[in-house]
Amino acid sequence: MAVDLARLLGLTSWRAFDVDDAGRVLAGSDESGSTQLVELSPLGKNVPITALSGAVSGRYLPGERAAVIQHDTGGNERGQLSLLRLDRRRTKPAELGELQPLVRDSRYVHRLLDVLPGRLVYSTNRRNGVDFDVVIRSALTGAEQVVYDRGGMVQEVVATPDSQYLALTLPGNKPMSDQIVRVNTMPATEGDQVRAVTGADRHARCTHLRWMPDDSGLVVSTNADRDHTGVARIHPRTGKLTWLVTSDEHDLIGWLSPDGRTLLVHTNDDGTSRLSLHDAATGELRQQLRLPSDGWCTFPLPSPVWSPNSRLAVLSFSAPDQPGDVLMIDIAEGTVHKLTESAGPLAGERLVTPTAHRVPTPDDERVPCFAYSPPEPTGSSVLIIHGGPEGQSVRTFSPIAQALAAQGHTVLVPNVRGSTGYGKRWYSADDARERLVSVRDLAAVHDWLGTLGLDPARAALWGGSYGGYMVLAGLAFQPQRWAAGVDIVGISSLLTFLENTSPYRRAHREREYGSLAADADFLREASPLTHVDEISAPLFVIHGANDPRVPLSEAEQVAAAVRDKGLECDLLVYDDEGHGLAKRGNRLDAYPRAMEFLRRHLG
Repeated sequence: MAVDLARLLGLTSWRAFDVDDAGRVLAGSDESGSTQLVELSPLGKNVPITALSGAVSGRYLPGERAAVIQHDTGGNERGQLSLLRLDRRRTKPAELGELQPLVRDSRYVHRLLDVLPGRLVYSTNRRNGVDFDVVIRSALTGAEQVVYDRGGMVQEVVATPDSQYLALTLPGNKPMSDQIVRVNTMPATEGDQVRAVTGADRHARCTHLRWMPDDSGLVVSTNADRDHTGVARIHPRTGKLTWLVTSDEHDLIGWLSPDGRTLLVHTNDDGTSRLSLHDAATGELRQQLRLPSDGWCTFPLPSPVWSPNSRLAVLSFSAPDQPGDVLMIDIAEGTVHKLTESAGPLAGERLVTPTAHRVPTPDDERVPCFAYSPPEPTGSSVLIIHGGPEGQSVRTFSPIAQALAAQGHTVLVPNVRGSTGYGKRWYSADDARERLVSVRDLAAVHDWLGTLGLDPARAALWGGSYGGYMVLAGLAFQPQRWAAGVDIVGISSLLTFLENTSPYRRAHREREYGSLAADADFLREASPLTHVDEISAPLFVIHGANDPRVPLSEAEQVAAAVRDKGLECDLLVYDDEGHGLAKRGNRLDAYPRAMEFLRRHLG
């Protein structure tokens, strides 16, 4: 049976958000068209929990049959927090009016960060719309304690079981760097309330924090003084690192079990997930875990989550031929069980498995790249560029890549300089005034097309968010190479993007792109809009009206400028979307039109 885009977009994918000691899983399913909560029981029964207008995520409230739910409106990313009791018999999923409000103010952002017995930890910018404060709230009485209000963008927060200590990560002073801060919620002196565990000027990632059960230390995934990320234990007062699991070839992430005995370690093998269990005290390998196939199980999917008793872990899994499933790890058995079967409706479909390549560049680098080779190639090609820029294209299900390949296009998915997953040197290579080195990597991929027998005159670009910037930059800086472009929620001007993005995001993004105060000249020169006169290829633009990251004005201004040149430029705007298309109905409208656009221009 031939691959059909509508069928691919209509497939249900699953996400794992939490698991309790009884083996019940709080999962996300997009069967309704947007991600809603479903509870998966150990007996195999699936119970729909929510029916809200937008995407939903959540966590169980420990010790209770209840879930804390995070939801927004129309993709505006202003998360609101509600409570849903799960011990009441329901005949249908809960709508918004049936949820118990916890933290609601639609003017501001609220992010669920951690859950504790009877309490939740969240961050909010309600104080001034810019800085994020950290708050502990009683789920029973509503009493709140602001435990951190020193400004900036708070990223991760993890609390000790008694909530006396919190570990926070804040953006460091350098791009793609994090600072760990320890907060004492019951300090003996004011000076002991907030302590820096690591320095703000250190060029290192610090992610996936977990407290040891006795509060004696933190387990962290970091690349401090290393190129590749490893798993270490860090002293919460001195910052001293003790390495537990490292690799000189791959980036690692570790998740500590609540009892402090086991590390679940993820190895990033060129965009393929490898999982293993290790002794948390020594880092010694206990067992390699077997996943269903070569796929992926962490960001941009939700991170794996342990059950409170440390006997189970659940994770989200996707592969080129599997839209997205929930997997459960039984720690005692060392086995991985699939709880959902998203690929069932794909029986009879001919899907393409990508092959891995390294594309040479003129300056002797090699760009990692996946290639989806169609069963019946036509000689045309489409490059799909990921967002970020601190992101990575990995082995997950892509209905766009599969449908393009079914049309005969060879689909190339590069991880240009600036991509994560290949060490600190690689993701730092495009920082600030080195921005255009990543654009030059697109030219290297184009120059390599002939080695695959592809027609260089029939090559197009497709990308979202920062990938949308790369599409526009490729058309503007390399007009002789590209026959068409599809830009989804992309940046057309680095200057106007920084000026108009949500205020709470501006300082955070200036670390990566350069600042309006010091780098305006370069930001202007590196903007596709500045060079729009050079664009000669037709353009297709998709954007959400509620996008808080890349404002709609970025799409409107580049579309107007391209049309003024007399070139074809379609602009689709969706009033109920934010940074990307979260709703299936909108994807079913936009993506077939974009693919027909490419078919016309690539043949």
